[in-house]
Parts: sequence; C-alpha cells; structure tokens
Amino acid sequence: MADPEKLFMVNVVTPDGLIFSHHSSIVEMRAIDGQRSVMYNHLPILTPLAIGEIKVKRSREMNNIVNHIAVSGGYFEFSNNVATIIADSAERANNIDVSRAKAARERAQNALKKAQAAHDQRSLERAQVALRRAVNRISVYNSVK
Repeated sequence: MADPEKLFMVNVVTPDGLIFSHHSSIVEMRAIDGQRSVMYNHLPILTPLAIGEIKVKRSREMNNIVNHIAVSGGYFEFSNNVATIIADSAERANNIDVSRAKAARERAQNALKKAQAAHDQRSLERAQVALRRAVNRISVYNSVK
C-alpha cells in the first residue's frame, strides 16, 4: 500500500486578513538569502521574505494544483506542520489587476528617472522597491496565463 501524501497547512496573512489557507505538499519561496522549499515535517524555520513569488503546490488529490502568490516581502514561519506567511501585501495570481500593476510599473519608472536626475538617494530607493513590486505582480500574473 502506498504511503498517504504528507500535507501541511499554509496560511497567508496580510493586514487586510487571511487571503489564502489550504493544505500543501510543498511551498517554494524566495527568502532574502535565496530560494527555499519546505515540505511536511521540515524543521522549524523563521525567515524574512524578499519581494517575489510564493508557489504552493497542492496535493495529488487536487490534481497537483499550484497556487501562485505575489508577496512584497514579509516573513515565512514553519512549525508543527503549519506554514504561515505574514506579508504587508500579497495577491493570488488570479486576483492581480494586471493593468493596475502595469500602471504602477510606469509610475515607478518615472519616479526612478526623476530621483536619478535629482541625485535623491532616498527617492531612488523607494522607486526601486516600487518597481520591483510592480514587476513581481506582473510576473506572477503572467506565470499562470
């Protein structure tokens, strides 16, 4: 008899509340120190997340569905077979308004040019972060289309 699939709970929380809660066989994410994957019975971990994509691979019973979630940083915590992602902002790929994300990318690119011309380091850093967030949202949206 085959072993039953080992699943754990994944919750994604933002200041607006719980945006995702499902069982998973593996979660892939970009931590600030590199790419990470977590499976059932992983050792406890707490790591800061970079702006990037979270991939939640669901069970075989769910036809190996992969949920794609764009996060703008935050933290990933895993303990007792529960993964919790706490992020300032997070959007499931199917909820991303790509035209809004493209407009944000355009605004960030314009702000970046102005900050470079003015030699304003603080504005430059803010524009770079805004640009990474917008590009990430577009990339996550495109990964499922």
